[in-house]
Amino acid sequence: MDRKIAIEHLAVAEATVALGLKHIVDQEARIRQLTGRDRAHAERLLTAFRESQVLHEEHRDRLRRRLGIPD
Repeated sequence: MDRKIAIEHLAVAEATVALGLKHIVDQEARIRQLTGRDRAHAERLLTAFRESQVLHEEHRDRLRRRLGIPD
């Protein structure tokens, strides 16, 4: 991958990671206000957000390594 393209991809990955963290924090706040089935559904969604976040962070980290950028 061309360095310029990798830098562009890293910028997108960084933004995606930041947005993912916001979604997780927001979802945790929602869960604190819910009970019953609504809470269970919200917790499953939070699990999916967290799993996706791991993948996004791994992708960002691969791009950083490729570009020689320390964590």
